[in-house]
Amino acid sequence: MILKKSVEKFGHECLMAEDGEKAWELFQNTLEVDVIISDWMMPGIDGPELCRRVRGMDTSWYTFFIFLTALGDKEHLLKGMEAGADDYLAKPLDREQLQVRLIAASRVNSLHRRLNEQKAELEKLNKELFALARRDPLTLLGNRLRLREDLEALTAQAERYGHGYCAMLCDVDFFKSYNDTYDHLAGDEVLKKVAEVISEGLRTGDSAYRYGGEEFLVILPEQSLESASVAAERLRCGVEDLALPHEAKTPLGVVTISVGLAALSPGEKRLFEELLKEADDALYGAKEAGRNRVVAHDGQSFLKAFGRWPTPRRGLLYAGPPYLHSQDRPGSA
Repeated sequence: MILKKSVEKFGHECLMAEDGEKAWELFQNTLEVDVIISDWMMPGIDGPELCRRVRGMDTSWYTFFIFLTALGDKEHLLKGMEAGADDYLAKPLDREQLQVRLIAASRVNSLHRRLNEQKAELEKLNKELFALARRDPLTLLGNRLRLREDLEALTAQAERYGHGYCAMLCDVDFFKSYNDTYDHLAGDEVLKKVAEVISEGLRTGDSAYRYGGEEFLVILPEQSLESASVAAERLRCGVEDLALPHEAKTPLGVVTISVGLAALSPGEKRLFEELLKEADDALYGAKEAGRNRVVAHDGQSFLKAFGRWPTPRRGLLYAGPPYLHSQDRPGSA
């Protein structure tokens, strides 16, 4: 009671516990304790054990620990410090010494709080830098570094659990002529708008990357070639519906994309490079067929063909209507 009155006289709030067990329970139920002043000898949990438990708590809030003891020999002082104590007070209580310890505790606590704030800020900055290093600065999609890291996890899952996935390779049609006509700044805006369409069309678990120049890569886990073709056609239509003028592109006159698809079937063991090569072959087939269409490597068309299809290369099936103008697109597309 003398100690409690002295602490309160110095302007602090004081909680009391009659033994180590009660003190430990009180500490766990109190969010932020600045200082603990503890006896050395107590029934149940003694002072050193209480100190070790306090130090073992996973918390960012630092608690200054003071032993109040008549045991002033060096052996006990050393044991107290090894248990995690910061300081000690000898019995009988000296109020001036108590005030000195509380002032020191306040300074130490303030220092720890500043360090924790700086640590939290550094962790936040590190996370932001980590994300920035893996993001294309123009389109805000993943870059090659992010792709490599994600592929390691994706490949491991495919090998361990037999999961399948699809790769979608997209290319902006006649992008060089667009840059030549409208300049590179306008070309950058086109890439950003196409990237927005891609991002908005992703499911949870899908991932998109700027693969290089005007090419984008989309990874679709747990999708068949047929369902991925639906997603690819929706993406193709979304870009066309932006109606971004492209006077150098005839006859449609707007920015469009061509898409190549390839799939890794569940349980199939192949390198990602092989899958990417198939998607690239399919993209080449889409360009050969007139662009602005989806081509699936060894896949099945998900849309009924309207009119005559171009003759595909071996191993390629074309998905996408051969219309020339957006108004000719069937309403169900």
